Amino acid sequence: RSNTGETMAWFETVDTVLANKDGLAAFRTFLKSEFSEENVEFWLACEDFKKTKSSTKIASKAQKIYSDFIKADAPKEINLDFHTKNDISQNISEPTLSCFDDAQRLIYSLMAKDSFPRFLRSEVYKELAKKHQDKNQRRWLPFL
Repeated sequence: RSNTGETMAWFETVDTVLANKDGLAAFRTFLKSEFSEENVEFWLACEDFKKTKSSTKIASKAQKIYSDFIKADAPKEINLDFHTKNDISQNISEPTLSCFDDAQRLIYSLMAKDSFPRFLRSEVYKELAKKHQDKNQRRWLPFL
């Protein structure tokens, strides 16, 4: 009754994929295959950072995000414009929970416009959608 397009439709936003354990795992696998997993890793690090309560942890987590993703020659350096990088560099000594918001928005936008449409056409995504469809059919047809 339900066609594959309808089954897959629920999964076709970046937000849905990032919020779903299987979707996130599949998206990360896809990004690794494109050598761009640092984008989703940075986005997840920022999500975790924004939930930080302790001021000492805020400072240490901010430094880690900065050294992992933002500073020149960082091991997982993300693609940010000079202005955004410069703002973060100037404010990193006294970080706030919103100090990475602009960078996170830019990386999210990059994933949504660039990586995500390719992900939807990938084999990784097709396998995920099939798994989801199979699971739904089993739920509605328990005798299968």
